[in-house]
Amino acid sequence: MAKRALITGITGQDGSYLADHLLEQGYEVFGMVRRSSTETLGRVAHLQDRVEFLQADLLDQASLDRAVQDAAADEIYNLAAQSFVPTSWSQPSLTGEFTGLGVLRLLESVRKLDPRARFYQASSSEMFGKVREVPQNELTPFHPRSPYAVAKTFGHHITVNYRESYGLYAVSGILFNHESPRRGREFVTRKITDAVARIKLGLAGELRLGNLDAQRDWGYAGDYVRAMHLMLQQPEPGDFVIATGRTHSVREFLEIAFGHAGLKWEDHVVQDPRYMRPAEVDQLRGDAGKARRELGWEPTVSFEQLVTMMVDSDLALLGG
Repeated sequence: MAKRALITGITGQDGSYLADHLLEQGYEVFGMVRRSSTETLGRVAHLQDRVEFLQADLLDQASLDRAVQDAAADEIYNLAAQSFVPTSWSQPSLTGEFTGLGVLRLLESVRKLDPRARFYQASSSEMFGKVREVPQNELTPFHPRSPYAVAKTFGHHITVNYRESYGLYAVSGILFNHESPRRGREFVTRKITDAVARIKLGLAGELRLGNLDAQRDWGYAGDYVRAMHLMLQQPEPGDFVIATGRTHSVREFLEIAFGHAGLKWEDHVVQDPRYMRPAEVDQLRGDAGKARRELGWEPTVSFEQLVTMMVDSDLALLGG
């Protein structure tokens, strides 16, 4: 019999890649979607006939109970969240509800209704925030620097707590930044590649950004969802850092993206204080040694390949 998986946040970047991956592995896939007045299935439109969608909301316990019961899943992947860091300052309470307490509600549904299911929580490198050491591993202390990161830290610890208190197979993947052509345009990487395509095609003239010196460990989302799946196949539950181990600045991203389109970024990029974070996270770099040793996981797409893949995709989307 085929394994069954429930994915919350299936319409997001990671959810759509994970659904692709699990379907390739022969899974029966259920996707949790929120009721909305406009259909937002863009990233999973190609899977609409192969995924069963269940309406539920991380803010509503009863709907989560129904979804967990209806899916009767072997594996549950919680990828839903308010995941855009800048929004977490303007909507901190909502971010806490979705990104923090939403995890608790879903774990409660699993504990009550399907405790044999294996549970994956999407944790974030943003939890390290004001880092104590570089690179960061599974034992590095957290110092979250945004309401989003604080909420993710709650979600992470409550997952550990349910594993230790109730014996659930519950794990967290501490994923460093991971991007793709399916990334939302509000995120800096996609904002850059979309702008490159527009400038190249004469549809725009400038790009406004915040801190160009911020450094991130950027990988490819398609690689990172493989790690999520591998985590739930281990004999014992455990948490893993997933990262490339290399950092690049926003400036480096700009150089490759604009250069790939035959442009000079200095001619088009304007630094705008409006896009500066109230508390910046300076250098996030992950040590994925444990994932390499125990999961056999390796990233397959380099930073340069990732950036050029995103530029090419955005040029194609705009007809370039």
